[in-house]
Formats: sequence, C-alpha cells, structure tokens
Amino acid sequence: MGAIRQDPRTATVRELRNRFADVAKWIEDGEEVTITRNGTAFATLAPARVEQAGKPDWAGKFKRCPPLGKELNEEETLELYEAMKGGL
Repeated sequence: MGAIRQDPRTATVRELRNRFADVAKWIEDGEEVTITRNGTAFATLAPARVEQAGKPDWAGKFKRCPPLGKELNEEETLELYEAMKGGL
C-alpha cells in the first residue's frame, strides 16, 4: 500500500482503517477530514468542540433555589458556601 494521500483533508476508508493515527493527527491539528468510499465522500471527521466550564455562580444559584428550612445568617451562609465549594 502506498502512503496516505497528500491532501490532508481526504482519506479513503482503507486509509482510515490502516493509518488511523495519521488521520487522527490531522484532526488534532484542527483539520476536517472527509472520508471517501469508492471515490464518493460519505462522512466528515472534525475536531470536537469543547465548551469551557465557567465559574459557579453561587449567588445566582441561591437566588433561584434558596436553602430550605430557615433563614441563614451571614456566618451560616458563608459556611454553607464553603461546604458547597468543597464538593466541586
């Protein structure tokens, strides 16, 4: 078998099966790879889009879902915040 195609955006099913590490490297580098079978494109592999997690909005959470059972004073509220942060 010859080397994988020079066009880094296209690979055959056979190339994908036999040289997946090379194709995966293209995807890691941000390339979209079109997979062909019998000369016809039928799938595209692309890098995953991962969303960055933001900081928790404790004040907003407590505004939407206040603690049940009693009113908390400032000290109790701070203790509750610290306990919840430790659980992340």
